[in-house]
Amino acid sequence: MRSFEETITQPLDIGHLRDCACPPNHLNCLDAKEWMKSQIGVWQFSYSSKDIRDKSLHPATFPVALARRVIELFTHSGQLVLDPFVGSGTTLVAAQELGRNAVGFDLKPEYVELARSRLADSDPGGARQLAICDDARSISGHLDPETVSLIFTSPPYANLLNRKRKNKSRRGDLRRNEQYLQVEQYSQDPRDLGVLELKAYAEEMASIFRTLVPLLRPRAHCVINVPDMWWEDQRITIHVALIERLRAVGYELRNIIIWDRTNIVNRVGIFGWPSNYITMGTTFEYLLDFWRPA
Repeated sequence: MRSFEETITQPLDIGHLRDCACPPNHLNCLDAKEWMKSQIGVWQFSYSSKDIRDKSLHPATFPVALARRVIELFTHSGQLVLDPFVGSGTTLVAAQELGRNAVGFDLKPEYVELARSRLADSDPGGARQLAICDDARSISGHLDPETVSLIFTSPPYANLLNRKRKNKSRRGDLRRNEQYLQVEQYSQDPRDLGVLELKAYAEEMASIFRTLVPLLRPRAHCVINVPDMWWEDQRITIHVALIERLRAVGYELRNIIIWDRTNIVNRVGIFGWPSNYITMGTTFEYLLDFWRPA
């Protein structure tokens, strides 16, 4: 594995041009009916047999269906998708299903191997999907400018997973499950954004995403999936911090989509009753949709 200080001089050999027959001004390959389904700003998804839900493999996965929706909405067949924090490889799996080229990066070798194993279980088709063990700070050395048509990722949540779980959102005896008092952080690698407090995390995210701007085509989208979280009875607004920082480094916020998770969250506990109203962070997350301005 390269250290993030190293300079990479050889870009990856991976396709990035559309291979569909869509008109040049079309954003994607969707028809009007499919477009309308995505136009509503609250999305729901269900898990499938291709999803990973075992937190011992990865602490914060998302459904393949979510990645499919984003990729279908913002790319054409044959174009290139980038996931700077690829984790278990869900973005790559969705790209493979849709005939998009894709590349994902992660610091942790175990996650990269997991992503590669998931890709090996499917028909590769004509497009390529690559999982690379490297630091997100090094991505600009891997790809040529203006070749990426979509950045889609679910990054670390600052250091908010780097603590013992109390499972306050679970009901009764369900709190003391296998996750109770466990630390579910991705790693303790000092390069990992998940060991940083929110201010330092947001600044580091801005630094990383600044280097990704030149890789995006003009008006190509960048979608970041994050929740807000509660810590010591305070709401930690990760999504606000990221909006501010990414705007400052050249991205334009286009949309905020709510990922409504209520259909996949079971037996939520009564949290804060009867005197302290708190919306449950486990029931929704944000999809922050930016683009590179023309």
